[in-house]
Amino acid sequence: MQIHASVSKLESLMPSKPINTLLTQLVKLCSLPSSIEISTLPNEVQLMRQSLIKLCGIAEGFLELEFSTFLTNVPRPLDHLDLFPYYNNYVLLAGLEHSILVENGVEQPKKVAFIGSGPLPLTAIIMATHHMQATYFVNIDIDESANHVASQIVATDLELERRMKFETCDVMDVKEMLGSGALLVRSANGARAFLYPVVEEEDLEGFEVLSVFHPTNEVINSIVLARKPIFG
Repeated sequence: MQIHASVSKLESLMPSKPINTLLTQLVKLCSLPSSIEISTLPNEVQLMRQSLIKLCGIAEGFLELEFSTFLTNVPRPLDHLDLFPYYNNYVLLAGLEHSILVENGVEQPKKVAFIGSGPLPLTAIIMATHHMQATYFVNIDIDESANHVASQIVATDLELERRMKFETCDVMDVKEMLGSGALLVRSANGARAFLYPVVEEEDLEGFEVLSVFHPTNEVINSIVLARKPIFG
C-alpha cells in the first residue's frame, strides 16, 4: 500500500528516477514467493490492487514509447533491443510461451495475431526471430501512433517486415475466433497479481483450457493456453 500511495502522488508516470525506483521495488516485492489468494483479499485491497495495475500499465506504456522512439533514431534498431530494461524478461517469457505451445502441438503456426502489441512489439519480434521463423505475425493495437512507431522499427529489417504487419483496431469488436485456433493468454498468480490482471479458467468461456503455468523465477506473467473447439 505504501508503494501505491507513493506512485499515486507522482505528478507524472513517465520514465524518471522516482517512478523507476518505485516500480523496481514493486516488481522485486511481488516476485517473492507468496501464498496470497487474491480472491480472498478485502475489498479495499482489491481496489488498491486494481488501481496499481492501471498505474503500472500506464507507466509501462510510457517506458515502451520512450524506448521505441529512441530506437527509431538509431541505426539498426533491432540490434539495440537488449538495452530495454526488461528485455531479458521478455526473452524468458517468450521462450516459456513457445515451449508450452510446442508441448501442446502448436508448432510453427502459419499465422499469429498478437493483441496489444504497442509501440515496442518485443514479444512478436523475439518469437519471429528466435522461435517461429516461418510464421506471419499480425500485431493489433488500438493506438494508431503506437503501430506507426512499431512499424518503423520493424521496417529496418526487410525479412522481418515481410512477415509482420500492424493493424489498428479495437479487439472488443471481434465477435468470433476460428475453431481449432489456439489462444495464449497472460495472467498472474499470487502477489504478481498486483502487477497484472488475473485470468481465471471461467473467464475463457467457450474455450478448452489446455495448460496453466505459473513461473517461479523473474518472469512475472502466468501463461494460460486454451483452444477454440471446432464445433460448439
